[in-house]
Amino acid sequence: MPQSFKSAYITPLLKRAGLDNTDVKNYRPISNLSVVFKLLERVILRRLLEYLKVNDLLPSVQSAYRKCHSTETAIARVLSDILMALDRGDVAALALMDLSAAFDTVDHCILLNSVSYGISGAALSWISSYLTDRQQCVWHDGMQSTHEFIEFGVPRGSVLGPLVLYTADLAPLIAEHRLHSHLYADDTQVYGWCQPTDVSLLQYNMSRCFDDVWRWMCSNRLQLNALKTEFIWCAPARRRHHIPD
Repeated sequence: MPQSFKSAYITPLLKRAGLDNTDVKNYRPISNLSVVFKLLERVILRRLLEYLKVNDLLPSVQSAYRKCHSTETAIARVLSDILMALDRGDVAALALMDLSAAFDTVDHCILLNSVSYGISGAALSWISSYLTDRQQCVWHDGMQSTHEFIEFGVPRGSVLGPLVLYTADLAPLIAEHRLHSHLYADDTQVYGWCQPTDVSLLQYNMSRCFDDVWRWMCSNRLQLNALKTEFIWCAPARRRHHIPD
């Protein structure tokens, strides 16, 4: 990977209109990269996705960065499963987990182990070269910071950066607790349902699942954003008295 392609300048962009522009937490650090570099990334991404698809290595419950998948497919799947459970008279629980600065905390060694799905030789060496020895500076209001080497994270605004293999192990981990999951990029939805008389068991399974997910995230240098993580009980009106206090 040419070293000249590994240098980026960051343009801070507000996450959405109306946020306080004096709070740095309200900005996304978007990497501006060369056009030639992005063309090269697209070639690699096309080959890599085809390899993963042919060998059935992508999580079936991931709706981001895949052809014919979107936020709509994620919403449709989760909503449909829960509504069908409620139609049967069951009670459902849904947890929507959010990660803090997921792109910025990716550990390169862990990621290389994650993408080693039979990838070896020159291809794996290229991916390793893509991740390491990157540097960036920040442009803001006509001023530029010094260049710094990046030891963690993948560049936002790149083509290959958002590839979702880093969190692929979450789906089977959640399934071990007899719960369902659906992922969109670094956002994870965990949900399950049961008969009204078994609500305590569902609550226990969700709690154990959260403990395991938390430990997995810590071991992979990820951080759950508690402020943006939501937990929702879903039940028909006639079943709401079964929901725990």
